[in-house]
Amino acid sequence: MPYPARLNPHLQEAREHSTQWARAMGMLEGSGIWEQEDLDAHDYALLCAHTHPDCSGAELALITDWYVWVFFFDDHFLETFKRSQDREAGKAYLDRLPAFMPMDPAAGTPEPTNPVEAGLADLWARTVPSMSSDWRARFRESTENLLNESLWELSNINIHRVPNPVEYIEMRRKVGGAPWSAGLVEHAVGAEVPAVIAGSRPMRVLRDAFADAVHLRNDLFSYQREIEDEGELSNGVLVLETFLCCTTQEAADSVNELLTSRLRQFEDTTLTELGPLFAEHGLDPVACAGVLAYVKGLQDWQSGGQEWHMRSSRYMNGANESGGAHAAGEASGTGQAATPGAWSPFALSGLGVSAASLPLTTGRAETARARTFSHVPFQKTGPSLLPDFFMPFPLRLNAHLPTARRHLTDWAHRMGILEPQPGIPGAQVWDEERLLAADLPLCAAGIHPDGSLDELDVASGWLAWGTYADDYYPAVFGRTHDLAGAWACNARLGEFMPLDMGPTPAPATALERSLADLWARTAAPMEDPARRDLRQSIEDMTASWLWELANQTKNRIPDPVDYIEMRRHTFGSELTMSLCRLARGRRVPPEIYRSGPVRSLENAAMDYATLLNDVFSYQKEIEFEGEIHNGVLVVQNFFDCDYPTGVAVVNDLMTSRMRQFQHVAEHEFPVLYDDFGLAPEARRAMDGYVRELRHWMTGIMNWHREVPRYREAELLRVQRRPVGAGAGSGARPVAPWHGPTGLGTSAARIPMPAGPVGARP
Repeated sequence: MPYPARLNPHLQEAREHSTQWARAMGMLEGSGIWEQEDLDAHDYALLCAHTHPDCSGAELALITDWYVWVFFFDDHFLETFKRSQDREAGKAYLDRLPAFMPMDPAAGTPEPTNPVEAGLADLWARTVPSMSSDWRARFRESTENLLNESLWELSNINIHRVPNPVEYIEMRRKVGGAPWSAGLVEHAVGAEVPAVIAGSRPMRVLRDAFADAVHLRNDLFSYQREIEDEGELSNGVLVLETFLCCTTQEAADSVNELLTSRLRQFEDTTLTELGPLFAEHGLDPVACAGVLAYVKGLQDWQSGGQEWHMRSSRYMNGANESGGAHAAGEASGTGQAATPGAWSPFALSGLGVSAASLPLTTGRAETARARTFSHVPFQKTGPSLLPDFFMPFPLRLNAHLPTARRHLTDWAHRMGILEPQPGIPGAQVWDEERLLAADLPLCAAGIHPDGSLDELDVASGWLAWGTYADDYYPAVFGRTHDLAGAWACNARLGEFMPLDMGPTPAPATALERSLADLWARTAAPMEDPARRDLRQSIEDMTASWLWELANQTKNRIPDPVDYIEMRRHTFGSELTMSLCRLARGRRVPPEIYRSGPVRSLENAAMDYATLLNDVFSYQKEIEFEGEIHNGVLVVQNFFDCDYPTGVAVVNDLMTSRMRQFQHVAEHEFPVLYDDFGLAPEARRAMDGYVRELRHWMTGIMNWHREVPRYREAELLRVQRRPVGAGAGSGARPVAPWHGPTGLGTSAARIPMPAGPVGARP
């Protein structure tokens, strides 16, 4: 825990107020959920005083009331619906709650019928008038997620199913409520995140890393209570215990390692991504200061949340009984707790100084931190190890494949993809032999086995464009660490995807020319929402390549959670999946695609495909390209294990993601159809979408197995092409970095063998 815990001086005032408020809302005597002693023992005012140490007494009282309400809801839902496993009644109960959060503060609300509804109506009316409509919408959404995703937990209990780690991290953010807590931090510090950056990657990562750390910490403290008393299956320790087939303590250690990793992700994003984000959007100093106040508020929440867990009887077990005595002493004024507003001009605190707080870290943690930045590139790996992959679906290929192959080669020549790019060193990343070795029409033929020739040509073109661009960025921009050039390239690409299908600039490169051609052929017949979604998926992909370049510049192996989520974008998953949706047209309401089960299904498919690619491309990326963005390497780094063990862990995760795909399609989609009252035609359309995603995975699997792109012979051919003196020589540039660079890192550099990379044994 790198941040010092402090205590708000208005603690006792908040305690007294929250007790009066809970009684007025009907949450205490007679509720059947809490008595006065329950509220006193849990001491939510202490939680809020630790997590919001600087706000006023009135603000602390309001924040404390919100936490009393959310914990009461959790216990009320447990006693009323989870224990009886009554999903239908639980859904009806949850469906009423959004009516108590009107976007217009002047709008009325229904008459409350229970303490949860009464509390929500009161809190909403007291909270939203001082905030913008943008904040209200974000906070309402996070509150609805917190409430509605309780059904996901209930569904998992019903079928006695422990979720897999990736699914668990994603869904825990919604169920656990930390994104909701982050919204209250904005209110408490009196500084909203500007709407122009609220949806950006840095702000999303800060919120998600904060949420993951809060939830994983809670899982460590609540394991005994949830597993033994509540029969809960959604606990990170249990998830890893099941997934890794290890002891409870070993799983707890792994959860703690992941918690530490998420805190480091928070710090890295704060220190390296916020500054460029502020500059990109031209935020004024007041707005920048507000965002940093919000970041500091999230830090305070981390340290304060840990202090409360050590003291609250809600999680009291053998691991923290001493915390109960400490809390009792604190309440009476005799304990040695953190003092209200404690601060010293000689103390190191604030953004970016956690590494200097030596008592707050461990040798094991620092070894892991060093490992993240000390990977030596271009290590000899040998051919990629391929396990026995789990693939339950059969392969079918499109009959137009031979013709599509000829068409793609002709198209690539017309677009200039196979030629030197004038004035751009290292930009000829493909020749015709490399295009044929990639054989992208084979992938498209598996993804779209029933498509027309025109549809297969378009799909092949998009796969070729994305694969070419994915090779182009590290060759042109990674070689020189030209992040500004990559950013400018992305900005130019946006001009070739006009939403109104209007004129575009004259293309300057094959990358621009081929994008303009594909956009015109694909987006013209689309309706406006589909066109916007297509463009967004392409922009998400190109933006993710900037994230990869930034990590390469720092020689930083990504955090595992951040990696998996960004890998969905770097692989172009959203782009190719969006093409699967086109045939569904208006038959499926757009809110279905935004629902939790559909996103879960898509994410499971994406993760299976991206991790599959990482296993096949390991030698290409690690040995020949000096790459650090590979799921096997990320696992090796995180668990400090060897290559075969990393492959085994990734294969287990792939299998888990495939079983998640099957589970959602078989168990969650029928419930989703009923919840939304889908007509038979829409149900058939969604069933068709599931089949298309199966084709998507089988097509990608078959492509990896059949093409030469990842085989050693092809890698040696590409690597050993003659190196010319100028642009367009045909040489495949390799990254020049060999470990940490920059001020103060010379002692950490590891000498590399003399001679060219391609000449190594």
